[in-house]
Amino acid sequence: MKNDKMKMQYRVNEQIRVKEVRVLSDDGAEVMPTRRALELAQHEGVDLVEISPNAQPPVCRIIDYSKFLYQQKKHQKEMKQKQVKQEIKEIRFGPQTDEHDYKFKLKHAQEFLNEGNKVRAYVFFRGRSILFKEQGEVLLLRFANDLEELAKVEQLPKLEGKKMFLYLAPKKTGTVKKSQQKRNREGANAEFKQAAEANKEQAATDGGLFANAKNGADALKKLNVEE
Repeated sequence: MKNDKMKMQYRVNEQIRVKEVRVLSDDGAEVMPTRRALELAQHEGVDLVEISPNAQPPVCRIIDYSKFLYQQKKHQKEMKQKQVKQEIKEIRFGPQTDEHDYKFKLKHAQEFLNEGNKVRAYVFFRGRSILFKEQGEVLLLRFANDLEELAKVEQLPKLEGKKMFLYLAPKKTGTVKKSQQKRNREGANAEFKQAAEANKEQAATDGGLFANAKNGADALKKLNVEE
């Protein structure tokens, strides 16, 4: 079926009805009458294939048509493989993963996503640890939240046998860049707010010290008067 569609994309031999064509060969390109190009193809026992009909004049190749279609199909397959080349990287957790191990695995997941790979994170429940499945779900949700700038969730935590899986896919570069800029702005705002709060607290502290000192002086003055 695919070959039939591909065949319909190209005109061959007598289907080419223009007066002249540009014939590509290993030696270069030559413009010639279409009749002469057909005679050359017949002499070699192959076909005249129009590969660029919108050019002036149209561009053709003298080649076996079946071989030409095979080359085109192979080329398309190679291009598709390059485009879809994406691996799924696994990250494994225990239901009671400590903070150090969590940070270590989070860093690996960030590297995988930056490389354009998908991430399948899972919690493995061994023996009676299945009792901690809620804890495992919370862990995976935290993992997804910590990676939200780089990844989108393809599947929320789901228990399959003794494993609970979470599937993440990388976001587009533009989205990640935009999210990073947003995070930078939020970080700057947070720092500014924190600095403002610190200054406010310092001012309050200074005011309190001043007030205490003044009250102490007033009390001492009053005591001297009474004496």
